[in-house]
Amino acid sequence: MGLLDLLGFDEAIREPVECKIEVDGAEISDLYPQLLQATVTMKRSAPAEGSLVFDSFREMDGDWIVQDSGLLETWKPIVLTAVFGDREMEVIRGYITEINTSYPESMGAAQVTVNIQDDSVLLDREQKRVTRSTEEEPKTDGIIATEIASEYNLTSEAATGISNKSLLQQKTDYRFLSDRAKANGFELLFREGNLYFGPSQLEGEPQSTIKVYAGDQTNCMAFDVVNDGHKPDQIRIARSNEEGQGTSEEVYTSNLKVLGSTQADSTNSGLGDFVWEMEQGQGGTEEEVNARAQASANENAWKIQATGELDGVLYGYVLYSHQTVVVDGIGSTQGGLYYVDEVVHEFTAKGYKQKFKLLRNASGEDEFSAVLDVLAGVV
Repeated sequence: MGLLDLLGFDEAIREPVECKIEVDGAEISDLYPQLLQATVTMKRSAPAEGSLVFDSFREMDGDWIVQDSGLLETWKPIVLTAVFGDREMEVIRGYITEINTSYPESMGAAQVTVNIQDDSVLLDREQKRVTRSTEEEPKTDGIIATEIASEYNLTSEAATGISNKSLLQQKTDYRFLSDRAKANGFELLFREGNLYFGPSQLEGEPQSTIKVYAGDQTNCMAFDVVNDGHKPDQIRIARSNEEGQGTSEEVYTSNLKVLGSTQADSTNSGLGDFVWEMEQGQGGTEEEVNARAQASANENAWKIQATGELDGVLYGYVLYSHQTVVVDGIGSTQGGLYYVDEVVHEFTAKGYKQKFKLLRNASGEDEFSAVLDVLAGVV
């Protein structure tokens, strides 16, 4: 996607979006006529999950066309891709985790529902007791994440993270990495065979623009914004001093990139500081306590939340969580750069819908959006 795409001068692919499904490396074309709906949910805070719903019928030999096809079995690898003309965009890659078959009173209403989860489920099969770091051989969480990814033939992109002198794992690899991500204030993402273990991805080129009230360029069917002011601007931690007498305090504010021109906090309200204290006992080391406090401050900075729905055909792209996107057509205060928190992708006979939840830590246009406005005026 280039600059012209963001400005709205890309030629949108306005034709039915195909949902391609590959199981164990082969496309399940024979089952497409029975597919009623494919749904995939992407979240910042959880693995990507999905479901495929098929209708089914009994053939002359007594077998059922879907459940007896031999194509759908638990723990088979699966990839779901959205096809926009000549362009393909992967929606989810993972494994079949559950198959539910329904035989109601009316035989014509029989259905098969296939549940899937991204590659994280492969890391959630074996509970382990492993010493990941010692005083003799200390490791950062980023190094540990990279080592675990390699055990599953996944590529990895891992930030350095907390340095550990002593770290024992007593759970599955996924649950262990999820805990270490929270300790660092990181996100844990499995996408296209890659494990990402790092901070919110706020840099880089945004995804294709969400356009509201844009005439024939409109791709967003609904958009709502809530600004929740009752989230603290600061997080405070209190520590006992080395002598055990009295305490010292540290205050943390968000260090995330500001997605706008005016930070969404109450600094200018004239009401004094808005600060909450972090509960004691969060973190085994001082470095981890600091990281958790910073993570809490960062999460509370997302005071602006937007929800809406895209027409996938008009949008022409897969909207991904864990990336930024520009919203245009809702004014200079609420328009601009957002972070994608959650997307529910729905493929049905009626079309392709993408229901989203976006986050923002500021109002007003950011520098990137302002540049787009200037360029749009001269093109």
